[in-house]
Amino acid sequence: MQDNVKITNSITEFRQDFAIIANWVKFGSKVLDLGCANGELLQFLRGSLEVKGYGVEKNDANLLACLQNGTNVIQMDLEDGLSGFEDQSFNTVILSQTLQAMHNTEEIVLEMLRVGQEIIVTFPNFGYWRNRMQITAGHMPVSKALPYQWYDTPNVHLCTINDFDEFCKNHNIDILERRVITDGKEVSFLPNLLGSLAMYRLKAQ
Repeated sequence: MQDNVKITNSITEFRQDFAIIANWVKFGSKVLDLGCANGELLQFLRGSLEVKGYGVEKNDANLLACLQNGTNVIQMDLEDGLSGFEDQSFNTVILSQTLQAMHNTEEIVLEMLRVGQEIIVTFPNFGYWRNRMQITAGHMPVSKALPYQWYDTPNVHLCTINDFDEFCKNHNIDILERRVITDGKEVSFLPNLLGSLAMYRLKAQ
């Protein structure tokens, strides 16, 4: 049986978002991590929950890093969709802090719901108060969650927590759980204003 408390305590100092994701993933389940970068999240889930993990990554350097650390990875562009994966072929499909960099945002979320029994989506909250302050001062936000300058950012579809809630409602997506964090601490009061990173566990209705 999965011991969520034990898992959370063991990785809180590592990364709080990883701790939350770990509590949403079942022990020994089959996981697909889209835009898996160097495979760090999959490595953690494999080590702590014995998941059968597969990653999808486009970047050559990240692909090499995955291969070097033993992460099962497929090189492909997420913008081309997930047609190579069968319906409901994974227990959980994860898109961690990559949503805002997708051109076909709607398509990738719907494809995730087709491929996965549940999905996890995390993204920087553009409604965070520090972002609002920088815009009020006449500048595009730059922060830990949004570290790029306006001219070199890969982010094309930034959104707020309220925006994503509405997206889910309009697309008949059940929000099973939502957690919001700032600097590794959970935020429950005024999350769209005080939260910097939004995390969702979702399922098709």
